[in-house]
Amino acid sequence: MPNNKELKNKYDAIIVGSGGTGLTAALQARELGLNVVILEKNEKTGGNTSRASSGMNASESLVQLQEGIIDNNRDFYEETLKGGGLLNDRAMLKYFVNHSALAISWLMKYGVNLTDLTITGGMSKKRAHRPGSMEPVGFYLTSRLATQVKKAGVDIFTSAKVSKLLQDKNGRVSGVEVETEDGVKTIKAKAVLLATGGFGASKDIIKKYRPDLVDYKTTNQPGATGDGLKLAENVGAQLMQMNFIQVHPTADTDNPHVYLIGEGLRGEGAILVNKAGERFVNELSTRKIVSNAITDLHEDGAYLIFDSGVRAHFAAVEFYDHIGLVEHGNSLDQLAEKIGVDAYNLNDTISRWNKAVESHKDKEFGRTTGMDRQLDRSPYFAIHIHPAIHYTMGGIHIDTDAEVLDTNGNVIKGLYAAGEASGGLHGNNRIGGNSIAETVIFGRQAGIQMTKYARTIK
Repeated sequence: MPNNKELKNKYDAIIVGSGGTGLTAALQARELGLNVVILEKNEKTGGNTSRASSGMNASESLVQLQEGIIDNNRDFYEETLKGGGLLNDRAMLKYFVNHSALAISWLMKYGVNLTDLTITGGMSKKRAHRPGSMEPVGFYLTSRLATQVKKAGVDIFTSAKVSKLLQDKNGRVSGVEVETEDGVKTIKAKAVLLATGGFGASKDIIKKYRPDLVDYKTTNQPGATGDGLKLAENVGAQLMQMNFIQVHPTADTDNPHVYLIGEGLRGEGAILVNKAGERFVNELSTRKIVSNAITDLHEDGAYLIFDSGVRAHFAAVEFYDHIGLVEHGNSLDQLAEKIGVDAYNLNDTISRWNKAVESHKDKEFGRTTGMDRQLDRSPYFAIHIHPAIHYTMGGIHIDTDAEVLDTNGNVIKGLYAAGEASGGLHGNNRIGGNSIAETVIFGRQAGIQMTKYARTIK
């Protein structure tokens, strides 16, 4: 916790969590004149958002038009609904889609320029906006937003864990109890936002709702333990769709630290092969379908295969390589030998794939996206992957104003939630690129609605 700043006893709004949602909400509320503080239990800011690598989905954006891509909100809505098994909260989804392009433009005002486009599974168009440098979107977003938040005069306190929500005699949330290095403090506020992320690193919550996944490793940072959900439940909030937990198909789980291998790598043209050196799935189906296909191989995961052309379009590979996750081969034969797959089959698979890319027709698995380039530029590369717990679609029940609802469907006054801490937007499967979009779109909405509410309180 910074020594040069004093945690005050009262603010207009308290934001719990400093990932994409918390930082966005703080900046938006500050822009509208609120006196805001961010409380972060970890030693550093960024949360799970800082680990995201693919992009931020938006439709009808100015960036798309500059690239000549004609998209529409209706398609984005329908494809996300289909991807979520038709179980998405439709009012939330409609708000999300309709405010997606605006969120990209709002970020640009603060120097967060997502000007390059790629595609993720379940989408028909390039909607995933990322930095022009193609660096991973999450760290780019959170580091720049944190700078802007501080510049705007918002204090961020780290190593500050909120342990309780306070309510007045009418049940309105009126502040928090926070554990700091100096002991427990009580802070009053007109509004509190839970931007605490999901519960992907919480064995106890996963065991309660999805015992079948309790032994899976997770791509989440260790702090993703569902704290906000517990805080909300203690004041009567409703949790929803808690059994909807997303397993990401491509994670490196061979090391003590699990690394997510971003979906954008497949979006740029990588394919998946089994031990026989053959493809076995449309690599850009939804995460649920691809994860199940890998698990059903019963072969200790699978391999992502790509070439130098794909690598040049996905900067995160430089990081994966730097930490030793990437196998190299000057030829496909050499790569096959290194990873222990059948060399003849791998050559044949790549040859058939290149023909599919050329004709833009994947007869084997019906893939239609991420087919911009053939795999024909040596050296070739492989990453060993397994499915891992990645995202929790369920969470605190909110409405489109990011207000928290109790078990009777009534608003708990003064309490807001957004981002992965909330449930409902994604249905039973989240589309890649939609989580970053959710943090900014609903982070902004929370900032706006908290301000509106705070102005009514004397």
